[in-house]
Order: sequence, then structure tokens, then C-alpha cells
Amino acid sequence: MPVFPTAPGRLDVVEAHHLFREATAVLLDVRESEEWQAGHIPGARHLPLSRLAAGAKAPGAPAGSRLVLICRSGKRSQEAVRLLRERGTYAVDVTGGVKEWVSRGLPVQDAAGAAGTVI
Repeated sequence: MPVFPTAPGRLDVVEAHHLFREATAVLLDVRESEEWQAGHIPGARHLPLSRLAAGAKAPGAPAGSRLVLICRSGKRSQEAVRLLRERGTYAVDVTGGVKEWVSRGLPVQDAAGAAGTVI
């Protein structure tokens, strides 16, 4: 398994899942609240891109872990990575986003903890 990342600033879903499962990455979902509530990765943190763009701070990653950003398909997470890097925070994003996560059979849950969907 590659260490981190395979492409500058980007991880594929398999790499992101591995880092997250091994607790060497904090997974930050930058989708909006309605999307998050419909289906998010269990254990991920949530900070919508709109709040990040308005100046909200991203949660810090514990020592030895990475900050990995994810959105629906990969576009917003790239923008979030750019914003964070401008602020001096190292982060990478996940290519294909939550849509690719689900297509690989990886879990998402809704706000009630039941099986989620990607909207």
C-alpha cells in the first residue's frame, strides 16, 4: 500500500480508506449539511466547504495522522485543499469522492445511523 499520496495532493479511495481505517488520517467531508445527513462515511468529520471558505478552521489532525478531504465527486474537496494550504495546513483530497467510495462497496450512513445514500 502506498504511503501518502500517489499523486500530488490526491489519494484514490482505496488509499484513503486504508489510511482512515488504520487511523493515520482524519477524513473531513466538505459537502453541505443536507448531503452529509443523507449519507456520510462513518467516523468522518464534517465541515462544509461554504463554512471553510467563510473562514472556519478545519479540525486538526492528531500527531502522525493526515488530513484527507472528501466531497461528492472530488471537485469541492480540491477547492478545500487549496484553501487549507493557503492557510498553512497540509491536506489532500480523494479522487472520485463519496460517489467512488460507495461504488467500491464502502459504507455510508445517514444522520440516524442507517444505510445512507449519496445525493
